[in-house]
Amino acid sequence: MAGEGQLDGRVVLVTGASRGLGAAVAEACAAQGAKLVLVARTRGGLEEVDDAVRRHGGEATLVTLDVTKGELIDTLGRALFERFGRLDGLVGAAAELGPITPASHLEPKVLERVMAVNALANHRLIRSLDPLLRLAPAGRAVFITDAGPGPAWAYWGGYAASKAALEALVLAYAAELRLTNVCVNLLDPGPMATRLRKDGYPGERPGAVPPPNAAAAAVVELLLPGCTRHGALVRLGQSLS
Repeated sequence: MAGEGQLDGRVVLVTGASRGLGAAVAEACAAQGAKLVLVARTRGGLEEVDDAVRRHGGEATLVTLDVTKGELIDTLGRALFERFGRLDGLVGAAAELGPITPASHLEPKVLERVMAVNALANHRLIRSLDPLLRLAPAGRAVFITDAGPGPAWAYWGGYAASKAALEALVLAYAAELRLTNVCVNLLDPGPMATRLRKDGYPGERPGAVPPPNAAAAAVVELLLPGCTRHGALVRLGQSLS
């Protein structure tokens, strides 16, 4: 039951929370007693996740927001401060795949969108929510990356570039927090059965990759106040100790 878990009473914000890994993280955090702030573009998807959170005995504040709207993220930071006075956990799980296409064919506006969701929105979250993480006794932040499509993968240049930018940003941010109570990490969950995966590998047979539950459990471990891992790119399956 909620209230008896390892995240009992901790305020955790999750982006991309309406489906995929974000939704799985929301459920896993609710099962451990977290107070959730769930962010996504689609209200209907958030309400479905909220139903699942409630089944775990949890509670959630639903925020319908496009993470590329930086001014709205700034407003969110102020609202969280007024309501909670701190933020114990941040999970940046929102992601945009974009087209799998030659770099020379990428439309500038499409690439801008991929970079905005996967990298720039997380910078805006850091900028807005860093003071709230510092106010928590043991602030924790986890950003979801993908080391699979590396820089030498043909046709994946836009997505790979956005994740490389995210990793550089987050690791620099972690280095800046080394003398604080905040721990910041990247998590590469590996292949998961999500819509993003289906879009990238449309011919993959159903059941070929696992659901995001195991990755969600790994995120929860990195959010625990007792977790001292910091400034790492954790790949699912590695020890988190």
